[in-house]
Amino acid sequence: MKALTQYGRQAEKHWREHCPKMVSALEAQGQLHAMLLEAEEKTKDEMIELTQQFRKQGMTAQQAHDRAWEMVRENYILLPAET
Repeated sequence: MKALTQYGRQAEKHWREHCPKMVSALEAQGQLHAMLLEAEEKTKDEMIELTQQFRKQGMTAQQAHDRAWEMVRENYILLPAET
């Protein structure tokens, strides 16, 4: 089983705290780890693309990374809390 990166670990922590029903359902289906891997992969891919775009616009590497993270983090990692 492939180990999670920082994005996957952050997603798991957030999901367990804020989306326990989703986590429970994914665990019951044996899909939690696969979904965490997918979330981190999509996050990484979008981060790379956006960071490159922002660097071309003249941002520093740190500025580009921070802006990309602000834009991507809620798509896959920091999901909205369940109601």
